[in-house]
Amino acid sequence: MSSFASYLIGFIILIVGLALAAYLLNIPGMWIGVGVIVLIGIGVLSATSRTKMRDPTVGTGTGTTTTTYVDKRPPTGPNA
Repeated sequence: MSSFASYLIGFIILIVGLALAAYLLNIPGMWIGVGVIVLIGIGVLSATSRTKMRDPTVGTGTGTTTTTYVDKRPPTGPNA
């Protein structure tokens, strides 16, 4: 199972629990439906943004990256 699917299943379980709690608090069904639709939209958006594939190669396009480290310490020694 992909991470997107598992995230979405967990979010749907959360939505069902919140909808049941709203029903037990005698909130009108129309508003429960509106809340469920909004929460499903938020769940899909957040699942997509959290589980999107990252670009594995950044740089020259050859698949290799070069990192340059700069030493920022002041020079020491006899020739400083």
